[in-house]
Amino acid sequence: MTRRVVLDTNILVAASRSQLGASFILLHELRQGRYRALVSVPLMLEYEAVLRRSDQLAASQRSPEMTDAFLDALCLCIEPVHLHYLWRPQLRDPADEMVLETALNGRADALVTLNVADFAAAANFRLPVLTPGAFLRQLQEEKI
Repeated sequence: MTRRVVLDTNILVAASRSQLGASFILLHELRQGRYRALVSVPLMLEYEAVLRRSDQLAASQRSPEMTDAFLDALCLCIEPVHLHYLWRPQLRDPADEMVLETALNGRADALVTLNVADFAAAANFRLPVLTPGAFLRQLQEEKI
């Protein structure tokens, strides 16, 4: 069974800045079909807005066109989620609400983020919140 997860925006940011971390490896694993990323329209717009910020482009040494090509490629590996229920407010940061809503509406197996503490309310919905490293370890264990 293919795992279905929601990637917080910070995972894409981390992967764009370094090829050495678990976030980058997770994007490679996604491309290999090891899991399915769930994305809603608001979340995809968030990915685009953040990755196209001038500071992010400078840090990742990418052009807006390269970022658009990356997002286009990402769209080939995702499962779209239609938001039927809004669960707001659940979190301290309103910007994180769309990440949680995508996970809940998509019936995700997990939410992957670098800020686990920001998603403490996910426990109310029995939604596991994992770091990229923890999720990567789970994927590696499933290979065995």
